[in-house]
Amino acid sequence: MIKPHGSDELNPLYVYNTQRRHALLAEAENLPSLLLNSAAAANAVMLGGGYFNPLTGYMNLADALSVAEKMHTVDGLFFPVPILNRTSETGIEAGSRIALRDPNVEGHPVLAIMDVEAVETISDEQNAFMAEKIFRTLDPQHPGVATFNSLGNILLSGPIDVLSFSYFQADFPDTFRTAVEIRNEIAEHGWEKVVAFQTRNPMHRAHEELCRMAMEQLDADGVLIHMLLGKLKPGDIPAEVRDASIRKMVELYFPPNTVMVTGYGFDMLYAGPREAVLHAVFRQNCGCTHLIVGRDHAGVGDYYGGFDAQTIFDEEVPADALQLEIFKADHTAYSKKLNKVVMMRDVPDHTKDDFVLLSGTAVREMLGKGIAPPPEFSRPEVARILSDYYQSLET
Repeated sequence: MIKPHGSDELNPLYVYNTQRRHALLAEAENLPSLLLNSAAAANAVMLGGGYFNPLTGYMNLADALSVAEKMHTVDGLFFPVPILNRTSETGIEAGSRIALRDPNVEGHPVLAIMDVEAVETISDEQNAFMAEKIFRTLDPQHPGVATFNSLGNILLSGPIDVLSFSYFQADFPDTFRTAVEIRNEIAEHGWEKVVAFQTRNPMHRAHEELCRMAMEQLDADGVLIHMLLGKLKPGDIPAEVRDASIRKMVELYFPPNTVMVTGYGFDMLYAGPREAVLHAVFRQNCGCTHLIVGRDHAGVGDYYGGFDAQTIFDEEVPADALQLEIFKADHTAYSKKLNKVVMMRDVPDHTKDDFVLLSGTAVREMLGKGIAPPPEFSRPEVARILSDYYQSLET
């Protein structure tokens, strides 16, 4: 199986030993506490699950600035975005040991214990520098920039022991999986070549066929459909609705034992190209050999060019940085001429009128009225689940 990023073995930070975990939870009750923001909590969950291997905790300011600028730490470890614990809390000192509490679960239970190696202040200039490098914009209307600017200017760095996976295990018991669990399941299947498909949305016919195209062209053993389960921007479809619609599609339209439907506990960054590279890092840690990167991968609005998330791998990611490879996908749509879903780049003789193309707004309006999109665009069983959701918003 493909090696994890940066090490021979995956090193998740979750404390799996029950006795040690109980001892740390007991210790945490007597430690000073910090209530995390959702971004730092999501980072802890991802560190716990092995997704951010080989990191051992939150980055310090020098590493954060280096990663933002050059996609590697001061010591040379390739990493595409800073993994930070930012706060506005004062009074925390370097050398202290603190309990990190979960902002997303009632009662704010302990999520992790941190050994604070450094407490540093991020200047406005440093914050702007990092934001511009990560998001390619400083526009406060960009949801990722808005969140990044709101996280506080005190930076805590150091190793952590993760004691919980937050609400993800309880809310999504059939879907949430750590990188450790996904690796184990890939091994159980005996899969060697595995394609990952990233999604924060329901999957329509074009997405379904894209997975099928990638499998066939790469002669892959299976597909990992890996959905984001964390915080999204207003208006995005809730994870439980996406989960139900994707599972229905896989159940009805893919051969048995060719697709794993899973999810991960992270908040969307909307960082376009940089987030695409982050997706590649943690899919390699999951044991995948390929990642589908399509049009406007992890983008939002008009902040990124349609294929910036592909060209970053050619222009900015060192050739030896990752073992995982990218499957570059064009916009896919149903061809009326050919009666099948195609990549637009493969049919230069087509005009726009030869495709079944619907905007997201148009689809939402149709579903809200109980009108199913054409079957060339969305499977009827998937459309029914989405329609029930949109109609529930009207009542």
